[in-house]
Amino acid sequence: MKLELYQIDSFTEKIFHGNPACVVPLKNWLPDEILLKIARENAVAETAFFIDKGDHIHLRWFTPEIEMDLCGHATLATAHCLVSHLNYQHSKIVFETQVGKLTVDVKDGVYYMNFPSRLPAPSTLPDIISRSLNIQPNEVLKSRDYILVYESEKDIRNITIERSIFDLINLDPGGVVVTAIGTDSDFVSRYFTPQASILEDPVTGSAYCSLIPFWASRLGKDKLFSRQLSERGGQLYCENKNERVIVAGKASTYSQGQIWID
Repeated sequence: MKLELYQIDSFTEKIFHGNPACVVPLKNWLPDEILLKIARENAVAETAFFIDKGDHIHLRWFTPEIEMDLCGHATLATAHCLVSHLNYQHSKIVFETQVGKLTVDVKDGVYYMNFPSRLPAPSTLPDIISRSLNIQPNEVLKSRDYILVYESEKDIRNITIERSIFDLINLDPGGVVVTAIGTDSDFVSRYFTPQASILEDPVTGSAYCSLIPFWASRLGKDKLFSRQLSERGGQLYCENKNERVIVAGKASTYSQGQIWID
């Protein structure tokens, strides 16, 4: 069986930046174990698989380890694949996913993803995570992910993780977000996942389901610009809409090819 494969860098206008995702169109669902093997072979943070149902797109996301409940950058990559490579004619894309319907509006090369809001609540940081951090946060909150709030962008840039300790905890399907007010953006963040093949995710769209309502409330504004400060970096245009959030960005195709499944 021959399948098409697209690798797309999300939340960036340039290749080698943003977060790479693989996108694989399907006619019918393959067994989950095969989808997971494809994701492992692709060796990027997320592989998106989709089936075009006509009035909507059935979308699923796999890391090299597990199926995810929500992935922002692979959703953006899928939208970009549909529009830029598969001649998708609608300005609004409707995805059917584990978390319900997600819509993406496309305008002037920007993909506006409508995601559920996940306002984080005050929490206590597990000792394992605390011991793995070289700098301790000012505040600890949690939704799907732990949200650790710091004093400054400098702190976010200087954070290191002692992985031998960090990997003692399992947060599937969540991770740890570190965040602070930005110097040339409204806020900045980084994202780490214990026990994952890729420790630091370059740009994590799903984390903004929590970051957007938190920073909108903290800063008193609903439209925000954010940077994720990984080595590759990424830019996100954000809007708080109460029960929903808009996470927007651009994308660039790195490669297109084929894979063969026995």
